[in-house]
Amino acid sequence: MIVVDAFAGRRVLILGLGRSGLATARALIAGGAEVLGWDDGAEARATAEAQGITLGDPARDRTWQGLAALIVSPGIPHLYPAPHPAVARAFDEGVAVDNDVGLFFRAFGRSDWADLETPPRVVAVTGSNGKSTTTALIGHILTAAGRAVQMGGNIGRGVLDLDPAPDGGIVVLELSSYQIELARALTPDVAVFTNLSPDHLDRHGGMGGYFAAKRRLFTEGGPDRAIVGIDEAEGRFLADRLAEGPGDDRVIRISAARKAGAQGWWVVARKGFLTEWRGGRQVASVDLRPMAGLPGAHNHQNACAAWASARTLGLAPRQIEGALATFAGLPHRAQTVAEGGGVRWVNDSKATNADAAAHALAAFAAIRWIAGGIAKEGGIAPLAGRLGAVRKAYLIGEAAAAFAAQLRARGLIAGAALFLQGRARSVGDPRLLRLPDPEPELCRD
Repeated sequence: MIVVDAFAGRRVLILGLGRSGLATARALIAGGAEVLGWDDGAEARATAEAQGITLGDPARDRTWQGLAALIVSPGIPHLYPAPHPAVARAFDEGVAVDNDVGLFFRAFGRSDWADLETPPRVVAVTGSNGKSTTTALIGHILTAAGRAVQMGGNIGRGVLDLDPAPDGGIVVLELSSYQIELARALTPDVAVFTNLSPDHLDRHGGMGGYFAAKRRLFTEGGPDRAIVGIDEAEGRFLADRLAEGPGDDRVIRISAARKAGAQGWWVVARKGFLTEWRGGRQVASVDLRPMAGLPGAHNHQNACAAWASARTLGLAPRQIEGALATFAGLPHRAQTVAEGGGVRWVNDSKATNADAAAHALAAFAAIRWIAGGIAKEGGIAPLAGRLGAVRKAYLIGEAAAAFAAQLRARGLIAGAALFLQGRARSVGDPRLLRLPDPEPELCRD
């Protein structure tokens, strides 16, 4: 546990008593704070009380008497579409609002670090897609190299549930836009930006607010090294803002679509080959195509980010290449779950937006695609031009009918067949939407 002593002897209210909220309570109590907790769910409140946490209802005036800070869990809105009532009250009362990530960066460094041979370092990873895989891949590479590494944030353990880092220890954090936007302290040694695509726009007031939240990781405290994916305009803008000139190697540009520039530090992946460039010279290369845990260009971009991070932390190319080859991938992310009879079954259920799905669909051929769930803004219209390998699409969940209409209206998978969830009794059944295909087939329940 990371002990937070910044509020010793003062009252702190924690809003949201899930995994991160409970870990925050333990860290603050260990640091001498008087902790109150609240959750809008009765079950969460009961769990917290059973663990000895005193409840403090933010709807009652006495809860705010002498309150030094409100610590908010990531899922609770603090600005858009509207602040939670407790957050709005904190703003009115002048009470500092923070989250567990902000507390982590304030408490992670200790006075005894002056006696360590190699001070611990923090690598923080953000972006729309690929955060978890990149974080896990960095952790895997460092572990294979014998480094003391912990993973936390959105993957592994809560940031305040981590252990104090040993001499030379490295913490790799996956951070969402929610976590970054509210944190009052952000001081990673290495910050990674994978990519940007529309997501969580209701929580950030649009695309500009979403990008601004991600950008804080690089501008609030200023990492020693910034690793920036430049396959979108926002990434190129961010790299330009951070670098003082084309040769500034404090910024490493990564790409799975562009060639390396003539100056600076680049890690790019093209046609399955990852190459590292310094000052216009290629210094390393590795063939990613045989690596089963990293299929497709999107995973090659993740590999570029992990490679750049590992190089920043002092690893040699051969060490990194060997670790890449043994990475098994993460569950539900382009994960091969079975193979047989010439069929490969891939679980990519973590692809919860169109951009993430497009990257996975581009990684395979002759696809039978099961898609659905709850539609996000734009639905699957952004997949235009990315469905050439889809032979049949099976649409399930709440968005099935809407997705089917989008696919039919836009001609996104001409020549394929569409099936809505539910057993159709005949080809004329209204639950069966079909485009021209020589093989009539019904979707089984």
